[in-house]
Amino acid sequence: MTTNLYSGHCKPAIKNLGLQDYQETWQAMQDFNKARNSETPDQIWVVEHPPVYTLGRNGKKEHILRKTDIPIIHVDRGGQVTYHGPGQLVIYLLLDLHRRKLGVRQLVSIIENSIIQLLGEYEIKANSEKTAPGVYVNGSKIAALGLRISKGCSSHGLSLNVDMDLTPFQAINPCGYQGLQITQCKDLGITDNMQKLANKLLQILCQQLA
Repeated sequence: MTTNLYSGHCKPAIKNLGLQDYQETWQAMQDFNKARNSETPDQIWVVEHPPVYTLGRNGKKEHILRKTDIPIIHVDRGGQVTYHGPGQLVIYLLLDLHRRKLGVRQLVSIIENSIIQLLGEYEIKANSEKTAPGVYVNGSKIAALGLRISKGCSSHGLSLNVDMDLTPFQAINPCGYQGLQITQCKDLGITDNMQKLANKLLQILCQQLA
């Protein structure tokens, strides 16, 4: 379902996809960027995935600590290994960075700052780390980032842990960091559901991108 929350050429179209297979969604992102041209409106996809580990293009297999029944998919984003599963908010940013006059570092900062602002609305102090992209609360990671930039256009995006089973993170070094602790919105006292959090974060992101 496509929801046009915003009007104007610079406002991305929002697509709420629900629970979708990771591989199929990744292929759809690739197809979208291959087909787009300088006039193609940007899109932001909101999705959840069934349990899956994804390993970035420079990812090291040693960060997968043990074999599980969860599939491992090698993908074309940056970064190491992470986990996606139900109860995690995933947002993919399909943006023409040239048209928006944005650099990669600027986009990363917009994503991180948007999540930090969202959590701040719940009186939760969060921060980013220069050497480890993502958002952290008291040293525990609550949101991960992974992007691919090709011909000036972005794909992939962010994942925010909302209310999920965190156990699969124990089988990996999340984002390549041994012993990194993982947290989620539910454990920090946030009771708003996935859709409400998604809507709030999308509003902040679109304001930052305007």
